Amino acid sequence: MPVHDLRDYPHHLDTLASWHQKEWAHLNPGQTLEQRIFKMQDYLKPDFIPSTFIYLRDGKLCGSAAIIESDMDTHTELRPWLASVYVSPNERRQGIGRILVESVMERARHNDISTLYLYTPDQANFYRKLGWRAIADESYHDTPVTTMSVRLV
Repeated sequence: MPVHDLRDYPHHLDTLASWHQKEWAHLNPGQTLEQRIFKMQDYLKPDFIPSTFIYLRDGKLCGSAAIIESDMDTHTELRPWLASVYVSPNERRQGIGRILVESVMERARHNDISTLYLYTPDQANFYRKLGWRAIADESYHDTPVTTMSVRLV
């Protein structure tokens, strides 16, 4: 199985934090890489939420997906969230993102979570193909995003 819990591979945390900072810093205004690394330490704690799952191929880190309590400060009533779905540019278009998302969905289902939420600036069609439905198109930190949900039961 190529999807693993980050808790079992904590040495990848700094690389993930760097990837995530480069990709999404504009959605977290003012957050430094050091702050992101500090915040991501929570993914190494034993609770299911938050958790980060990583895709490894021959020991090489290829991508990540997380489940967190809340991902939008404008929708604190919605929880929990799929977040930080990221695939390294050299590994894209190989099904890794789909495998990561489906793995988080299955793990959430096994943890008695009935609905997951996410927001995406540019991948709504990708998520629709995996059974997600749009809740709203809105602006978040001056970025147009689609907020989505999926029923797991």
